[in-house]
Amino acid sequence: MKKILIVDDAAFMRLSLKTMLEKNGFEVVGEAENGRKAIEKYKILKPDVVTMDITMPDMDGVEALSEIMKFDSKANVIMLSAMGQEEKIRDAVLLGAKNFIVKPFKEEFLIKTLSKL
Repeated sequence: MKKILIVDDAAFMRLSLKTMLEKNGFEVVGEAENGRKAIEKYKILKPDVVTMDITMPDMDGVEALSEIMKFDSKANVIMLSAMGQEEKIRDAVLLGAKNFIVKPFKEEFLIKTLSKL
């Protein structure tokens, strides 16, 4: 069972992701509402996969991804973004993001993407 860290500033999105993931056999080991907390929790929880929102207050997902990759170059981070974030998605992939999912997304696509890691 893969351990997942969910990072999103929207509580409803964290809850939605958690529900989808747990229903499909993933273990959600933590949640964070911004990039800074994501880095702290990544270091403590050492999840198998991180779902990382791009646009968040305090520290965005691309900055957090960069710090996580410095800490663990093998980190599996999937970026989640709204339409119109193509430049940030490109930056994230260049920094080491394993994939990206555009919001809104279908549950099957999320599960298929995470299962490939």
